[in-house]
Amino acid sequence: MHHHGHHHPKTNGGVTADELHAHKAGDSHQSHAKNVTSQRVLSIALAITLFFSGAEFVAGYYAQSLALISDAGHMLTDGAGLFLAVIAQYISKRPPSDRYSFGFGRAEGLAAFVNGLTITALILWIALESISRLLTPHVVQGSMVTMMAMVGVVVNLVVAWLLSRDNHSLNTRAAFIHVMGDLLASIAALIAGLVIQYTGWMQIDPILSLLVCVILVRSTVGILKDSYHFLMKGVPHTIDYLAVGDDLKNISGVVAVHDLHVWEMSPGFPALMGHIEVADIKAWPMTMNHIRKMLQERHGIDHVTLQPEITDLIDEGSHSS
Repeated sequence: MHHHGHHHPKTNGGVTADELHAHKAGDSHQSHAKNVTSQRVLSIALAITLFFSGAEFVAGYYAQSLALISDAGHMLTDGAGLFLAVIAQYISKRPPSDRYSFGFGRAEGLAAFVNGLTITALILWIALESISRLLTPHVVQGSMVTMMAMVGVVVNLVVAWLLSRDNHSLNTRAAFIHVMGDLLASIAALIAGLVIQYTGWMQIDPILSLLVCVILVRSTVGILKDSYHFLMKGVPHTIDYLAVGDDLKNISGVVAVHDLHVWEMSPGFPALMGHIEVADIKAWPMTMNHIRKMLQERHGIDHVTLQPEITDLIDEGSHSS
């Protein structure tokens, strides 16, 4: 028997939380306390992002450049997103407790969803400000914009490289999309700075800011959809729910399947729960072994909880009621 983590067990009538959360032979091998490797990477990315966003905002204010200010705003939102990611990674490593029996792996999906909402708010602000500046152009200092944007491109490439090393996590993916969006914003600011520097055409600043908004919308919608699907315990995209039901029915000894649920315990770890009607309850241990093997091999489902029911007893119960 192994435990999810070292914490003080809380007893209730002689039973400890550690005993109830323990995994025995035949149980899923996935720990509810997610093993996270990217916390240090996220922390480094957070420090770099916050430092540069402050410098870029000051430069954007003095240069009167919306492209620079929107890039700084992006980086600040990146910072907020990365901060949420670091907190979520920390929380998701906590072991299950007597209050949260599933552990804290879902904190990752929640942080990614909040992250997506913050990017949406920023996109709307930049879009409205860009339209305003198209109608009333502002004088922009092109040389300062060019210099800061060049540094911004380098900073974002470094942070993107750090985050790309852990692309399996929904949360790190959300943070990575933040940074890729910010890289686009830095490139747009660089182009705006060069155009203003050499031609004096001020409208390029809000035009490129609007272009960045359009590009960001698609990525943001993807993250919001994925994290919403996860939080609502949707069937994982890699699993065909109806095929799972058919495969269960085709197992020898299984009469029917009902009340079937498939979801993710934490990102990348699917779970299944349901009721199986059997003709012979004595054959259930062997039937369950076949089911467990089939689910693991065909569908990659390791965490399985099934309740056997005898068909005759179900029929009698429905007739008496």
